[in-house]
Amino acid sequence: MKAAELKDLTVEDLSRKAGELRENLFNLKIRRRAGTLESVSDVTKNKRDLARILTLLTQKNGTSKANRKKAATTATTTAPATTTAQSAGKKE
Repeated sequence: MKAAELKDLTVEDLSRKAGELRENLFNLKIRRRAGTLESVSDVTKNKRDLARILTLLTQKNGTSKANRKKAATTATTTAPATTTAQSAGKKE
């Protein structure tokens, strides 16, 4: 599967394809452990296709791990600080 083909798909289509690939990858792994898998390279191809799709989903959604981490640190730094006396319930 080429990345150029995937760029034209919608987020819903990409999500559906990712689910299909996850299920297919699971079945391939089971067949490999059972010894009935003909080509081990199919597992590698599926992993790469899934990674391409997940990368495009991240780009289209704009929710990268770095952005989520930055948002989390911003939220915690803007929260009001409490003193140990306040958090312990003691009066000053």
